[in-house]
Formats: sequence, C-alpha cells, structure tokens
Amino acid sequence: MSPGSMLDPLLQSLPGGGASTVFLLVALTLLTLAPALLILMTSFTRIVIVLSFVRSGLATQQIPPNQVIVGLALFITMFVMAPTFQEMVETALVPYNEGTITLDEALTKASEPLKRFMAQSTRQKDLQLFLSYAGEKPPERVEDIPLRALVPAFVISELSTAFQMGFMIYLPFIVIDLVVASLLMGMGMMMLPPVMISLPFKILLFVLVDGWNLVVWTLLQSLPYGGGGG
Repeated sequence: MSPGSMLDPLLQSLPGGGASTVFLLVALTLLTLAPALLILMTSFTRIVIVLSFVRSGLATQQIPPNQVIVGLALFITMFVMAPTFQEMVETALVPYNEGTITLDEALTKASEPLKRFMAQSTRQKDLQLFLSYAGEKPPERVEDIPLRALVPAFVISELSTAFQMGFMIYLPFIVIDLVVASLLMGMGMMMLPPVMISLPFKILLFVLVDGWNLVVWTLLQSLPYGGGGG
C-alpha cells in the first residue's frame, strides 16, 4: 500500500482543519528528510566527492573550506536536477494542488522523473544486486523499478563513478609529488618535506589549465541533464 492510499482514509475522517493539520505534519516530515533525499537521490554525492578529491590532490588542507565545497556542489546539483524537478512540479504538484489527482497519484507521478534520472546513472550490476536479493525480476520499464532497490543501487554507482574520477584527478598531482621528491633526494635534501615544494607547482598547474572549469565541465558531461545523457 502506498503512502497516499494510507493517508486518504485518515484525511477523510478528520473534521474541519484536520486535513490541513495532517498535511502540515507530512510536510514537516519531508523537510526533515530533505537533506538525506538530496544526498541520496540526486547527483550531489558524485559532485561533492569529486570536488573533495580535487582539494585532497592539491593538498591545500582546508582551502577551499568545506562550506564552499558543499555550497558549490549544492548549486551544481540544483542546476543539473532543474529539468527533473520542473517535470515533477508540472506532472505531480500542480495537478495535485488543482485537485485533479489524488495524493497517491501525485506521489507516483513525482517519482517517475526521479527514477528516470537515477536509472541513467545506475549500473546494471548494482541494480541487479538489490533486485536479486529481494527476489524480484527486472522490470520492463524504468518507472516500475521500486525505489527501495533503485536508491541504494544509484548511490553505489555514484560512489564508484566518483572514485574513478577522483583517481584520474589524483594522477597528475602524484606525478608532481614524485618528481619533486626525486629531485630533493638527488640533491640530498631529504629532511625537507616534498609537499612544501610541490604545493606551489600543483597550484600553478591547476591554475594554468583552468582546473575548476575543467573539473566542473567534466562533472557536467558525466551527468544526465533534462532526461538525456551528458
């Protein structure tokens, strides 16, 4: 039984402003779960991990600060998810507010664009892992995939993709560290921390290649936008 069908009898049985009270409680509950939903059902996880890898590769400690990393990841996520959110509003929220569909139908229609978005970034093997564990057959349509299987599969896929991108980001910085460490050892300066010498060169390289633009461009190309792939 869906949440909407469970709430319908309760809403009908409450007198006067009972429906408004229950709706307010549901809204407050959703707001409480909003951070978790934002992290697990959007591209936020991939973006924030990749940006964190960039900072770790540069070895700049807390520069940029965590607030900047998270804020940038949040705005990129909202930009990428804008078409999906717009479709959810047009197909579910607006008709529900107009009274043309029930809460159950609104929840179903709202989940469909989100499922299509997540399915485009979910690996088949990760989805099959949860479907086979639950003893369910692969559905014929993306909209028929249960969220309880799609969400964890999507998160695992996002983590795998983010770590792959992070590895590629780390490679040039590792090369610089190795070259600097070899030069210092060759000069007999073994007591001097290599990171003190390599840090300016890594920052210079990152600035010369317009690193932030390149990283964000790569992220956007790897993410589906408006129902299509990057």
